[in-house]
Amino acid sequence: MRAPTTLTSLPLAFILLTPLHAQEVRTGAKAFGTWQDDAPGVSRHITPADLPPPSLTENDPEAPDFERLPKVVDAPQGKMPNVPQGFTVQVVAKDLNKPRVIRIAPNGDVFVAESGSGRVLVFPAEGAKEGSATPQAFAENLDRPFGIAFYPLVEPRYVYVAAANQVVRYPYRTGDRKARGSAEVILADIPTKRHWTRDLAVSRDGQRLFVSIGSASNVAAGMPERSSDEIKAFEKTHGLGTTWGEEENRAVVRVMDPEGGTVRNFATGLRNCSGMTIQPGTDTLWCTGNERDHLGPNLVPDFLTSVREGGFYGWPWYYTGANEDPAHAGERPDLKDKVLVPDVLLQPHSSTMQIVFYDASAFPAEYRGDAFATMRGSWNREDRTGYKVVRARMKDGKPTGLYEDFMTGFVLDKDTVWGRPTGIAVAQDGALLVSDDANGTIFRVTHGGSR
Repeated sequence: MRAPTTLTSLPLAFILLTPLHAQEVRTGAKAFGTWQDDAPGVSRHITPADLPPPSLTENDPEAPDFERLPKVVDAPQGKMPNVPQGFTVQVVAKDLNKPRVIRIAPNGDVFVAESGSGRVLVFPAEGAKEGSATPQAFAENLDRPFGIAFYPLVEPRYVYVAAANQVVRYPYRTGDRKARGSAEVILADIPTKRHWTRDLAVSRDGQRLFVSIGSASNVAAGMPERSSDEIKAFEKTHGLGTTWGEEENRAVVRVMDPEGGTVRNFATGLRNCSGMTIQPGTDTLWCTGNERDHLGPNLVPDFLTSVREGGFYGWPWYYTGANEDPAHAGERPDLKDKVLVPDVLLQPHSSTMQIVFYDASAFPAEYRGDAFATMRGSWNREDRTGYKVVRARMKDGKPTGLYEDFMTGFVLDKDTVWGRPTGIAVAQDGALLVSDDANGTIFRVTHGGSR
């Protein structure tokens, strides 16, 4: 049994002197880049017109020569992430076992999915702020827990948890740090091959619970053949462009009532929507997209996007609109003009994970309404990308397509990293919490003199 993990108050990081927004926006080929181009304030705007043609057409999902997993090391002595001028970083938790999703309870308690141990942990709000409390295990014995949701949103009675194989819920009252009862299965028998990160989101009216389920493969190259009539009949019940065989009800966002009585596909063609959130003040569901590999170093862009009901986002047939995947050349011309283009295109292979909108007032006013997203980082690209937190710029609640680096510095050289940002949440006091699942750390980012 693992020893209890204690929050640790460590010295504050230095405040970076790089002026915010000092760099021009990088567009075209310059927008792709690598970790060596990253720094707080560096901005990028990638459009579909910027995409190169595929440089690798075999699209072999098991090609061993593409695997370049990073070596993860401890943080060098005194090393902290880089953040924009005026912001400060501190470590408030360490020695966790693959902490991933972070969600904030209505009373400010910090819930963390410790995927490596099969637990959901709770840090008391004040303890998480000061780095002075030992977390409690709210729930245990789960298969790689990930998504967490409170229901209803006001005065919740349940905590829902999405494990790799099922969605469960626990009875809960505000302030509970241990589940009041055993797990009740809401959605059972989710297949666990390949992508296992299931996230959760609750609609503003509380009538719908969303769950994301990633694909079982890179490009679904092994699906059994079906006639056009069979495909049409299948799509009537499963959604436009959806896949079958081992990919049935995968690469989708599903929607159900909170009791799990009715379940259907809400959106399709999303290879791995590993993070979801509802944009504050709206009914708009947002998703992070992990796109396919093996088409070249600058394909396919990961993304952040609003998710339309009934929307089809391309996988596995197309990507970023009407760009056909070579692995499925000529197979589905009927879908070409029906693929939705994601709202914010990101550097390919960044492995974007979680997304949160900043709706607090502790950061400068210009941050209000923008989105933050984590990038766990590339695993098969010679020159690494990702390993950072980015900020997607919004205007009047709408995405501009532009995003900028916010927290960087986790890559030491082409082979070595000391952190992989994964979870992200806005704490009750407006600080930004970021989990690193490589070294088991939670960072707290504040602005000015606030802590």
